[in-house]
Amino acid sequence: MLRALLYILPLALTIYAFIDCLNTPEEETKHLPKVVWVIIILLFWIVGPIVWFFAGKVRRPAGARGRAGGWVAPDDNPEFLKSLKDENTQGFEEREADLRRREEELRKRESGEDTES
Repeated sequence: MLRALLYILPLALTIYAFIDCLNTPEEETKHLPKVVWVIIILLFWIVGPIVWFFAGKVRRPAGARGRAGGWVAPDDNPEFLKSLKDENTQGFEEREADLRRREEELRKRESGEDTES
């Protein structure tokens, strides 16, 4: 079992680094062209992926990704939150008007039943 792990873990690391390198835009690679990084990752089985993770790619702090124009979580996106607020306010006003209309109909029914008795 331990022998299998000695082959599976470096293989998984190499595959992950290879895919990460392929998905990284050319302008975010450091020190060498992307093609050279792919060759290093594939030729140097254990050392190549480790070097890629530490020296091959521009790493940004987690908070800086959204501000740089990438994907932003919905709860961090002010425009998305504003659109929710607008939708909720509009829906609330419609529900409130509907509730007032129903209350008025109920009052008319109740007052009409009281006069008939």
